Amino acid sequence: MRTTDTLAVVRNLGILAHVDAGKTTVTERILYATGTTHKRGEVHDGTTVTDFDPQERDRGITIFSAAVTCSWDGHRINLIDTPGHVDFADEVERSLRVLDGAVAVFDAVAGVEPQSESVWRQADRHGVPRIAFVNKMDRAGADLDAAVASVRERLHPAPLAVQLPIGAEDAFTGVVDLLGMRALTWGDDGEARDPAPVPEGLREEALRRRRLLEEAVAELHPAALEEFCDTGALRTGTLTAALRDLTARGDAVVVLCGSAYRNRGIEPLLDAVLAYLPSPLDVPPVRGTHDGAEQERTADPAAPLAALAFKVNATATGRLTYLRVYSGTIEQGDTVWDATAGRAERVGRILRVTADRHARLDRAVAGDIVAVVGLKGARAGATLCAPDAPLLLEPPGTAEPVVSVAVEASRGTDTGRLASALARLAEEDPSLVVRTDTETGQTVLSGMGELHLEVAVERIRRDHGLGVNVGRPRVSYREAVGRGVSGFVHRHVKQDGGAGQFAHVVLDVEPLDDPERGFEFRSTVVGGRVPQEYVRAVEAGCRDALAEGPLGGHSVTGLRVTLTDGSTHVKDSSDTAFRTAGRFGLRDALRACAMVLLEPVAEVTVTVPQEAVGSVLGDLAARRGRVSGSVARAGASVVTATVPLAELFGYATRLRSRTQGRGTFTTRPTGYAPAPAEVTVR
Repeated sequence: MRTTDTLAVVRNLGILAHVDAGKTTVTERILYATGTTHKRGEVHDGTTVTDFDPQERDRGITIFSAAVTCSWDGHRINLIDTPGHVDFADEVERSLRVLDGAVAVFDAVAGVEPQSESVWRQADRHGVPRIAFVNKMDRAGADLDAAVASVRERLHPAPLAVQLPIGAEDAFTGVVDLLGMRALTWGDDGEARDPAPVPEGLREEALRRRRLLEEAVAELHPAALEEFCDTGALRTGTLTAALRDLTARGDAVVVLCGSAYRNRGIEPLLDAVLAYLPSPLDVPPVRGTHDGAEQERTADPAAPLAALAFKVNATATGRLTYLRVYSGTIEQGDTVWDATAGRAERVGRILRVTADRHARLDRAVAGDIVAVVGLKGARAGATLCAPDAPLLLEPPGTAEPVVSVAVEASRGTDTGRLASALARLAEEDPSLVVRTDTETGQTVLSGMGELHLEVAVERIRRDHGLGVNVGRPRVSYREAVGRGVSGFVHRHVKQDGGAGQFAHVVLDVEPLDDPERGFEFRSTVVGGRVPQEYVRAVEAGCRDALAEGPLGGHSVTGLRVTLTDGSTHVKDSSDTAFRTAGRFGLRDALRACAMVLLEPVAEVTVTVPQEAVGSVLGDLAARRGRVSGSVARAGASVVTATVPLAELFGYATRLRSRTQGRGTFTTRPTGYAPAPAEVTVR
C-alpha cells in the first residue's frame, strides 16, 4: 500500500464536551461498535475502558485524557477521550494540540453549556475541525432543534443538521439520514437494524429539512451554489463534499444526534467521522523553527522525524511518553533528539495504546499517536526529532494556576518521599506547580481549581502511600496600576572599591486598558542618551520587579512602562547596572502609584429546582456574586453569576444542603476583577 493510501485512512480525533454530556459513554460505544471491546462499559458501574483510574471511577468523571485506537470501515481511528471539568482544561489543551479533528458532544436538553463553550474556543485556537453529536435524545425534554439553536447562538458557526430524529424522549428509536434519505433505527438491545425507507409520517418533514440543508450549504460553498443555481438542488455527492470542505474550514459544523447510553446513533457518527473529518494528509504541514528560521514538515514517513510529546505518565514500572508523530518514522532502539531540552534520548519500546492496555509496535510513522518507553527526561511539550535534522515545534500552552494549598508530610521522615511524589505529579501535569514559600518555608502546590488539587493530593495518598496534611486553599491575587506616575527618576550608583555601577533612568508608569494583557515596555529615549543594549537591560529589570507588588507581594499585571530619559557614565555603566536600575526604579515607582488588588473570578452556572432559586440567589449574593441571568429549563432554573473564586471554596456542600442534594453547579474562570477594599487576602 502506498504511503498516501495509509495516511488517508487514519483519523486522529478527540471527544470534547461539558462534564456529564456523555463523552465517555460515546467513547465506550465507539469501542463497542468497532469491535475493540465486547461489552459495553458504563460510567456508573465503573467499567469503562478510558476512565480506568480509581479516582475517575470513584468520582464518575473523566480526569485524565485517555488514548484508544480502533478500526471502522477500513480506517484506523486514534481517539482521545478528554476531561469535561474546567479544572482539567489543561489536559484538553495538550490533547487538542496534537489532534486533526474532534467530535463535540452536547446534551440534548441543556444544549451548549459553559464548559462546552470553553473547549470549543480551545479547539478554535488550534484550528481543529469539528462535527457535533447531540447526545441523550432519549431524555425527557430532549430537543434537537433547541440544541442546534444554542450552537448557533453561543458558538457562532453555521450548524448543519444532517439527521432528523425518529421519535422523541423515551420513544426515540433512530434517525432519518437526510443525505441518503433513509431511516436508521436500533432495537431495544441497541443493535442496528437494516436501513429502511423514511416513515410515511416523517417523509414530508424530511424532504423539507433536506431542502433547508441544501440551501444552507449553497449559501456557504461556491461550488455547491453553482450546482444549486443550475439544477435547483444538490446531489448527495456534492452535498457530502461541500460539508467536508465547510468542516475543514470551520465555516460550519455538521450536527448528528443519538443516545449513546442506549447505543443509538453511534454507527452514523463513525461514518461522519470518516466522511467529514480530515486525515493527516488533509491538515497543513506542521511548522517549527531551527536557528530562528521557520520550517515545515509534511506528513511523510520518509521525511525527517518530527514528533511532539503531549502527555507523560510516570508509573512505578516505567515512564510512558505519548507522542504525535507529524513526519518521519520512529523505530524501536532509535536515538532521537529532544530539541526542547537539547539532549539525545533513546526509544526503548513503542506501544499502541488503548487506555491502560498496550500493544507493542516495531515502528510508528507520520500520522500516528503512540506511547514510547525509554525517554528519561522528555516533558510534555517537548519536540523529538531526527538528530541530523533538528526542529523545534510550538508546545501546548499552559494556563497559570489560580488556587494553591500548603502541603506537608504527616510524618517528618516522609518529607523526602513527598518531594519526590510532588515532582512526579508536576512532571505528568504541567498545570500543577510546586514551590517553596520563602516566608513560611511551606511547600505550596498550585493548580487550576479546588478539585484539581483534591485529585493531586489523593494521588499522593493512593499511589505513594503517604499521609499528607493540606492547608486551606488560597487563590492567586494580582496587583494592577490604578493611577500611574510620570517622570519617575531613579539613579543607581554604587562604589565599593572596585568597578563602580552607574545607571540613571526616568520612567512613566501607566495602566493598560485590559489588565489581562500583562506588561508592555517601550522606550522614547532620543539622542542615544541610553544605548539600545541598556534599554533591553532596563526592560529585563522591570520584568524582574513585576514578581512582587507593593500591596502584598503579588505579581503585577496590566501596566505599561515607558523609558523616557536617562544617562550613562563612561566607565561605570553596564547591563547589570541598568538592569538593577530598572528593577528598583519600577519597584519604587509602583509604590508611588495608586495600586489595585485583583482577584480571580469565575462564571458559575447553577442548576436548581425552581423552589430553591431564592435561597440560592441569596447565597450567591453573600458570596459577592453578580447574577447575570436566570432561565427556566426542563422543570429547573439555571442561574448564571460571576463570583470571586475565593468565595467558592466549599460551595458544593452549601449548595447541596440548600437544595436537598438536587442542585448542581459548574464554573468557568473568566479572568481577574478588582477586589473591594474590605477584602483581605487569605
